[in-house]
Amino acid sequence: MRNAALVLGIIAGLIGMLVGFVSFGYVEAVEYFGEIEGVAEQVANTDLVQMTSVIAPMLAIAGGAMARARALWGGVLLLISAAGMYHAFGFNVFTMFPIAFAGVAGVLAVAAGKPDEEKAHF
Repeated sequence: MRNAALVLGIIAGLIGMLVGFVSFGYVEAVEYFGEIEGVAEQVANTDLVQMTSVIAPMLAIAGGAMARARALWGGVLLLISAAGMYHAFGFNVFTMFPIAFAGVAGVLAVAAGKPDEEKAHF
């Protein structure tokens, strides 16, 4: 389960980076060139979109990388990343895979326990 969380978390972060690049670039382009009615209109909360574009993929990659050694911490980071992407970008065709991968990886990491320990994390 820890290996699956590692792989899914890193994939979620990489796909999330693509979504983040496009979202950050869209906000900057509309700010620079101005709105075009019906084609390119500014999002409601530009600061939230830009901060999440940077932070959420970073949390997913860090959480995936931590999943083998510190599964609880990595799982929490992955779940925060999934929640942040959902809150900032919504759930659509471009965000469904990074949100789903980060969420599943977070659940797997939190549920993973070491085989030789009675308790999973504590």
